[in-house]
Amino acid sequence: MSIKLESLLKRIEKLHPKYIDLSLNRITYLLEKLDNPHLKLPPTIHIAGTNGKGSTLSYIYNILKKNSYISHCYTSPHLINFEERFIISNKQINEKELINTLKYVLKINNNNKITFFELTTAAAFFIFSKKKSDFLILETGLGGRLDATNVIHKSLINIFVPISLDHQEFLGNNVYKITKEKLGIIKKKSIIIVGKQKPNVKKFIENKIKRLENKKIFYGKNYYVKDKKDSYFCLNYKNKIINLKNPSLSGDHQIENAATAISAIMELKNLGYKIK
Repeated sequence: MSIKLESLLKRIEKLHPKYIDLSLNRITYLLEKLDNPHLKLPPTIHIAGTNGKGSTLSYIYNILKKNSYISHCYTSPHLINFEERFIISNKQINEKELINTLKYVLKINNNNKITFFELTTAAAFFIFSKKKSDFLILETGLGGRLDATNVIHKSLINIFVPISLDHQEFLGNNVYKITKEKLGIIKKKSIIIVGKQKPNVKKFIENKIKRLENKKIFYGKNYYVKDKKDSYFCLNYKNKIINLKNPSLSGDHQIENAATAISAIMELKNLGYKIK
């Protein structure tokens, strides 16, 4: 990271005394001043949960890319460089464009109190709204209902990777309160895909969403990993067996994340998208 970008990010951090302060009011106000870019986004796949958001996003993105689709991606945190959080039309944002965008959004914000994640999310939506893309694959930062990414008004697919206790000081002191917060990203008419969950969490989700008219896809019911071998795994998707190479990321949980990602791809195919 250059000194210029590092200095700019430090300026953004100072706009709010807290790094995390869950609310949609500040980012909504800023987005209005930016001409509401969050209402001009491509079909969106929104991912929430505790473990596996990033890898699930990566699987979906790479499958779509291999099939000649163009995607934007927004993820956090980053591994090495801050730019990793922004994929614009299948390419990681370059530092110059990121700096210019952040400077512009900072100027429009006009020193109003706003958290680091809220301002950078607004910047992401601003860029995404200006560039060509078939999809936006969007990862929540923390929680769901009051997460800055949840200012969007509609989504194509909502994915819930495994949910467990996390950020209890912000989301609630038990797994049910946390799960309820994460379910807050569900939008009307979106397809809901629920990844592998602990039995108590799965039952809670089933009860919470049973009255919704959304199409619901559950791990263990509509799809599951049937068998795991050294080099491949068998996915049962609605009683159709699909044999797939194991992902390069190791661990059974990565195979389950890949299964969830592929189920999302299959739902896109059902919507008419041509994907191999």
